[in-house]
Amino acid sequence: MADVRGIHDVDRRLGSGRLAALVTGTAGERPGYRALAHGVRTLLLDGRIPLRTRLPAERELATALGVSRATVTAAYDLLREGGFARSRRGAGTWTELPDGRRPSGVAAFPVGDGMLDLAVAAPGAPEAELGEALAAAAAALPRHASTPGYHPYGLPELRQAVAERFTRRGLPTIPDQILITTGAQHALSLTLALLGRPGDRVLVENPSYPNALDAIRRAGLRATPVPVTDTGWDTGLVESTLRQTAPRIAYLVPDFQNPTGSLMPREQRLRILETARATGTWLLIDETIADIALDGPPPAPFASLAPHGVGEQVVTVGSLSKTHWGGLRIGWVRAGSRLITELAMARVPSDMSTPVIEQLVALHLIAGMDEVLRERLPRLRARRDALAAALSHQLPEWRWTLPPGGLSLWVDLGRPIASALAEAALDHGVRIEGGARFGADPGTHEHRLRIPYALPPEQTEEAVQRLAAALGGGDLTAPSASGTPRHWVA
Repeated sequence: MADVRGIHDVDRRLGSGRLAALVTGTAGERPGYRALAHGVRTLLLDGRIPLRTRLPAERELATALGVSRATVTAAYDLLREGGFARSRRGAGTWTELPDGRRPSGVAAFPVGDGMLDLAVAAPGAPEAELGEALAAAAAALPRHASTPGYHPYGLPELRQAVAERFTRRGLPTIPDQILITTGAQHALSLTLALLGRPGDRVLVENPSYPNALDAIRRAGLRATPVPVTDTGWDTGLVESTLRQTAPRIAYLVPDFQNPTGSLMPREQRLRILETARATGTWLLIDETIADIALDGPPPAPFASLAPHGVGEQVVTVGSLSKTHWGGLRIGWVRAGSRLITELAMARVPSDMSTPVIEQLVALHLIAGMDEVLRERLPRLRARRDALAAALSHQLPEWRWTLPPGGLSLWVDLGRPIASALAEAALDHGVRIEGGARFGADPGTHEHRLRIPYALPPEQTEEAVQRLAAALGGGDLTAPSASGTPRHWVA
């Protein structure tokens, strides 16, 4: 029965030329069968080849690589023996993962006493500014207390403030183009439910923000992953995926991508906008981390590059969770006025409106956002550098690319042990999620950890010491196959 399900799940094909180009960089020119199998396995675990992707016929791949067909046959045999591929007569060969490489989801929430939390990439609140904002909100509240207090679109003055900030960043916006939501996650879920229907395809990055991936699955949408590596996006692959699969929506985090920290260049944004226009794909852009620019100015809004008429296809979501505090559940959607009206109508059955008192707090914080960022960004930059120094000292065999912004490092452990290490780390007082939690295909990125630098440097250094102790404290040769459910991260 498992074989039948596998065949029916296969909805992607990988051409021989594309696979040859990918595997050559991993296995070398004219690889032997073991090197070829290792290259495909590495690409699969790294998310650069999606699960349930039909591999090229043996003869075609042999021609593309310039090797014998027997070499490819032996490599496919090795992949099947290891559980990384499955075949059926008449259906070809497609990628799979061994059962033991499913993510364990070991980290539970909340965190107990003495536990250092590296599963949440979000800073604490700016206490002084938050106190001032609470006082200002309390003073403004009497003006609203005599009203019913329901604002499905959001408080008019907060919509105005968010619109003005978009305008200052280079994207002219009016309040009618803004919907205030109860956090960015609410904004994502609301938009996915309105624009998509069960069974629709959604192009997603791999790896990506796990709560967004969960929202896509919960909406019954089918994720079509494209890889994001340490060097960023393969624009040609994104374009070909858009043209070949014509997804209903493309969910992208172009600004300090979560978890890799990559920043999409302007030229790539322009190409994706043009391709999305041609395919009629909605672009759902997550700007939650866009203001956390550590090595340069913050990027202009993605939608600001859209040619006339294409901007209506771009929906932008954001929040105050990363710039200020996740405990303040304030987010927003920026889109065309008609779509904003439809979103407001869609939210009422489940969420009448965002609390007025929190919107008033947000109104004050947005007015002083630039001052908060001037204080926060140097502190986060120092924390990033402290984490990198601690890793270099304690775990010099690990590798990463220092991101130009964002809140975490995407660390290559060199071995597929992330889930097992996350389990062991709990016994050493560290909560962290393995890289598989961020995979669009479950079980990939088992050689990766996302390590945030939101904690103070001394706590980060202690957490790295504990990770080093967990790494040296037992057999971590294979990830857990416990099958426990995934858990919440931010």
